[in-house]
Amino acid sequence: MEIDAGRLWSRLMELGEIGAIPGGGVDRQALSDGEHLAWARVIGWAEAAGMEAATDAAANLFLTLSGRNRSLAPVLAGSHLDSQPTGGRFDGAFGVMAALEVAASLAASPMPRARDLTVVAWMNEEGSRFAPGMMGSAVFAGQRDIAEVRAARDGEGLTAGEEIDRLRRAFPGLPLRPPFRPRACIEPHIEQGPRLEREGAVIGVVSGIDGKVTCEVTLTGQRDHAGTQPMADRRDAVMAFARVASRLQQEVGLADPETRFTIGRVEVSPNAPSVIAGEVRFRIDLRHPDGAALQRLAARIAPLAAETALPCTAAVRVLVDAPPNGFDPALRQAIAASAARRGLPALEMASAAGHDARHLAPLCPTAMIFIPCRGGISHDPAEWAEPAHVAAGAQVLADVVAPLLAEEGA
Repeated sequence: MEIDAGRLWSRLMELGEIGAIPGGGVDRQALSDGEHLAWARVIGWAEAAGMEAATDAAANLFLTLSGRNRSLAPVLAGSHLDSQPTGGRFDGAFGVMAALEVAASLAASPMPRARDLTVVAWMNEEGSRFAPGMMGSAVFAGQRDIAEVRAARDGEGLTAGEEIDRLRRAFPGLPLRPPFRPRACIEPHIEQGPRLEREGAVIGVVSGIDGKVTCEVTLTGQRDHAGTQPMADRRDAVMAFARVASRLQQEVGLADPETRFTIGRVEVSPNAPSVIAGEVRFRIDLRHPDGAALQRLAARIAPLAAETALPCTAAVRVLVDAPPNGFDPALRQAIAASAARRGLPALEMASAAGHDARHLAPLCPTAMIFIPCRGGISHDPAEWAEPAHVAAGAQVLADVVAPLLAEEGA
């Protein structure tokens, strides 16, 4: 079965106009009006192919092409539709549109389907509006409680629960799908790094995902007048942040070449020009391919922050603690075999970026297919994937999915 490369590219570009920002990127954050519009567009395409749309309690979107035996566990494929505030048009969206193209091509082909193919768009993969990310897939896999997810608040004080309910009201005819266990799950995605492009490969056979710890650190000092308080008497949270950030970079971030350490989303209070800051809150994103090394480094954050912040205080809250995981060997072999048959240079590689497939791996056989992105750039309007690579990733997905759908067993 051959996918329609032109249709896939056209739809991916059309989807990129929803939430478009200058430079060719998108701002389509989780549960926003932009994501509502994206849902409507994608549901329309799916229904035109004879697929059934549904959602669940965590606002994941499921688009199902039925097989002969609806009692068999479905094959799940897709990614996410939400973006960073200054995101690109391929991150997540490529995976959803590649899976939808496979489903649409299958619907028009005589290939036998014993079981359903369900295209998925997971809720809040990015975590830019509600923290932490990958909420929808975590709830689906039983790794996060829906009540905890609904209680999360964005920067304007809105809860994820309120926004999930608003989304449901926008799609009143969408049935609520009960929990289910897939036969397998495959997530296509851009690499978000430079290795495939650098090594001339078109397909990345993803061996697994590096472990990740996300922390929120709050440094508390004392607000005071910038003109009258002597320097020696100040408890300046911004100066504490400068010391803590520098020390953590040196002693955690540069611990070994495999460590990835990032400080982001820095919030200063009261953030006024003539006021000594009383509080700084920031996020730490720590990643490592080795689980023991990750935990060893993560354990250093709280004591180092507390010691270095003095005379301010430091409190550390862990938001995500995800160990490294590996993907299914049989699915990885099938991806590599498809690439070889089609003459597509392939490379086995681990993912340093986190993806929803991480949460599915303990639930069912799971894999990821990477395609290159230009310069390794992602989470930026300059993010770009070549049309030929987009088509190649979708075609490999089709090759891997087709025999799974033909299986008659449970």
